[in-house]
Amino acid sequence: MIRLSVNLNKIALLRNSRTTGVPDVLGFGRRVLAAGGKGITVHPRPDARHITWDDVFGLAALMQDARPAVEFNIEGRPTTDFLDRVVEIRPEQVTLVPDSPDVLTSDKGWDLASDERAYLRPIIARLKAAGSRVCLFMDPDPVAVARAPDTGADGVEIYTGTFAAAFRRADFNREREACVAAAGVAHGAGLVVNAGHDLNLRNLPCVMGMPGLREVSIGHEFTVDALVMGFDAAVAAYRAVLES
Repeated sequence: MIRLSVNLNKIALLRNSRTTGVPDVLGFGRRVLAAGGKGITVHPRPDARHITWDDVFGLAALMQDARPAVEFNIEGRPTTDFLDRVVEIRPEQVTLVPDSPDVLTSDKGWDLASDERAYLRPIIARLKAAGSRVCLFMDPDPVAVARAPDTGADGVEIYTGTFAAAFRRADFNREREACVAAAGVAHGAGLVVNAGHDLNLRNLPCVMGMPGLREVSIGHEFTVDALVMGFDAAVAAYRAVLES
């Protein structure tokens, strides 16, 4: 079964457009759990434009009784502040991304050239010592993914944004095969395989054949679907696809 981890960033973004505290991020975290979601993902950014660290700590406390059936996944660039807070929280999974502070959304993965591998090794070792699984956000590039074991990472999250853009053009076979090939390399190396970015109910079935796929984290497109069908119904609809 492929796990659904719901990214709550866009709920927080809507909340931050007013000063009333509505919608309540923790309330929607409870709804993920009640609807049978298998994970909650957050990506706190330096400008706190959506999820804040108060949200992250609150969600971590909320999920205590749901673990290990439901996992907490914290994404982010491994700055000193990010690492100190994540080590304190000890989520089940940490997904490291190479984003610059001003990027709109994650749109590229680590290339894992020798300098990046050297940079990441002690960071990954620290996170693993704190008890978290560590995944690296990677482009669907088998050559780059093959370098991941040298960092000590437990897994990868394959970036599916390029595939999703091609899906919108109805010409996505090459991009889908790239995702499959990258996942195959990771799975063959014994790594956890996750995927995410712009996945939705329409394009998700096309990438569910990625070798070893364990989890998808979905935020923006999930939120769009939830606006149409309702939040709880959206969790059920995504679960139905992933568990089919």
